[in-house]
Amino acid sequence: MAEPQHVPVLAGRVTALLAPALVGPGAVLVDATLGRAGHARALLDACPGLLLIGIDADLAAIEAARELLAPYGDRVTLVHARYDEIPAIVAALPISGPISGPISGPISGPGPPRVMGLLFDLGVSSPQLDDPARGFAYAQDAPLDMRMDRTKDRTAADIVNGYPAAELARVLRDYGEERFARRIADAVVRERSRAPITSTLRLSAIVKDAIPAATRRTGGNPAKRTFQALRIEVNDELGTLRRALPDALGVLAVGGRVVVLAYHSLEDRIVKRELVRLSADPAPPGLPVPARAATAQFRLLTRGAERPDSEEVAGNPRAASARLRAAERIREAA
Repeated sequence: MAEPQHVPVLAGRVTALLAPALVGPGAVLVDATLGRAGHARALLDACPGLLLIGIDADLAAIEAARELLAPYGDRVTLVHARYDEIPAIVAALPISGPISGPISGPISGPGPPRVMGLLFDLGVSSPQLDDPARGFAYAQDAPLDMRMDRTKDRTAADIVNGYPAAELARVLRDYGEERFARRIADAVVRERSRAPITSTLRLSAIVKDAIPAATRRTGGNPAKRTFQALRIEVNDELGTLRRALPDALGVLAVGGRVVVLAYHSLEDRIVKRELVRLSADPAPPGLPVPARAATAQFRLLTRGAERPDSEEVAGNPRAASARLRAAERIREAA
């Protein structure tokens, strides 16, 4: 059975920002990180004419969403893929009849769908964290896996047992912002020479022992940053986001809107940079209006990154680190 109890982060705000662009009949929303379809269901309910393209790299999420979204029938198309494939997915959809392969759903027509909404809810999902077998959680014993797409080969165990100390330290420093990265990497290399590191609890214990005792007493579980860094490396999360965001924004129609939920500063920095770039006027100041061939393509809908209020965090603690940014396309690229 799929899990209908999943609570989406900032669902009301996401719906309020996207719905104005999705009220027209046949408007298409691309949910780039479908998960358990909490945001998607809220938007399908709020916008009766909406058509959904739901994408997820996790096949388990696609199967759960297929059940959760069954009441919406032919308004839903599901795709097992990474979200850096959005332009190809959208281009492949204007066909009639059932769609074979990794795409399943009904969207058809004479041309590519008119995408009026994009939603990215980044990072690891609650069901992935709650399933010990996936290896994302540092407080439960499980194989060191951390793959969002389990059809891929490389796991966290491959990285922990295969990377040289310097490369492992770089991953922990750059993706986990871990100030004891080299100490942890050296400890991992030392311990794996005795026996391969294959479980989450063993890695957590190694990390804890490598960090000075005074530091361990504050800041939560000392393995948190290491596990974040390994997860990002296993799934190429930041590389995928850097590739995906400009390409995905390129398929958004004029009047369409994008909402991105990020959960740590590394993701949010990439999102901020791209949205600010596209909402800035690149033409030199002082040019007469008719000569301004280059003008801003987007306008920002949020002032900086919005954060959940205390009431939301109390009801959904995993929302605490969320940062929401949104923008609207106001003209095509020059």
